[in-house]
Amino acid sequence: MAVNTSADAPLPVGEISRLIGGWIDRLGAVWVEGQITQLSRRPGAGVVFLTLRDPSHDISVSVTCYRQVFDAVADVVGEGARVVVLAKPEWYAPRGQLSLRAAEIRPVGVGELLARLEQLKKSLTAEGLFAPERKKALPFLPQLIGLVCGRASAAERDVLENARHRWPAVRFEVRNVPVQGVHAVAQVVQAVKELDATDAVDVIIIARGGGSVEDLLPFSDEQLVRTVAACRTPVVSAIGHEPDTPLLDYVADLRASTPTDAAKKVVPDVGEEYERVRMLRDRARRCVQAFVAREERGLAQALSRPSIENPHRMIDERAEQVTSLLDRGRRTLGHLLDRAESELTHTHARVVALSPAATLQRGYAVLQKADGHVVRGPGEVAADEALRARVAEGEFNVRVDVQE
Repeated sequence: MAVNTSADAPLPVGEISRLIGGWIDRLGAVWVEGQITQLSRRPGAGVVFLTLRDPSHDISVSVTCYRQVFDAVADVVGEGARVVVLAKPEWYAPRGQLSLRAAEIRPVGVGELLARLEQLKKSLTAEGLFAPERKKALPFLPQLIGLVCGRASAAERDVLENARHRWPAVRFEVRNVPVQGVHAVAQVVQAVKELDATDAVDVIIIARGGGSVEDLLPFSDEQLVRTVAACRTPVVSAIGHEPDTPLLDYVADLRASTPTDAAKKVVPDVGEEYERVRMLRDRARRCVQAFVAREERGLAQALSRPSIENPHRMIDERAEQVTSLLDRGRRTLGHLLDRAESELTHTHARVVALSPAATLQRGYAVLQKADGHVVRGPGEVAADEALRARVAEGEFNVRVDVQE
């Protein structure tokens, strides 16, 4: 039930603490899973104190149990172990502190852990976090590589030494974090986010040496997997050895079998690149030489053809044909002109013979009236009518003299 309070009628701290305790008492016993981060077993004390932490979130709760409860699992449970606890929530009113009173503690076995990881893997696969199309390509020559690894670890040494041996100018931005234990997930996630936010970092390598299934559990944590999936920078997973496959391997853009393999896959070998450049240069030279030789052969074949070897030959042959056609044309035109001239002479003679002038030359005359009308008969003229007579040499006037 809600408690009615106001600024004028507040409840004392003791009453609030008592009410909270009453609410918590009604919760009953619950099964809780977590990782032991702190363990206190004082000699002679009948109570064991430990802290249970959620490895995926930064949340912890205090747990107490009787010594005989813990002694039942003391040989297999220690700091860093995952356990399932049957406990009842308790409220310590004087300090206002919540804790769990454990009645039973069970270690989480490897088989159960693997089953849970397989279930988580299926769930994340269904979300598409492991899809190949999400993978980002690594840059050919990264200028700055982010490295997340344990401090002074063999994994860090393997990556740095192999990378600098392959390409001496390569630079690293190293984040040393715990790679196992209760604080591993949170600090690895933070390091990845910091490197991903750095624009100069071209690729991120998360490296760790081999270990047991429990040691590699932080790299199968859902929070870390989702953080890597959200990175805009390509991420390379180099966790454990070849058989080790934490969930980080599936979400990373590239999986390396070992930290040494990660260095080889991320950083190109300068000697190999020089050799590749030399081979490409030789190949290019051979291609150019083959092209030039092929073109030279083609040019030689073209020059050996008669049309190219003696280009004036075709012109000379055509010149003879042009001269023959020209002579033939001239002869044909001459014949046509001679025939036309003969026809013109005959036509001219006929025209001259049939013309009035030729008739006048034979002594005939043409009589015309004053209006130019030609006189064709005596009935067309009157007595004393003036006419004009036209002869071959000219014309003159005459007058009509009518005889009875």
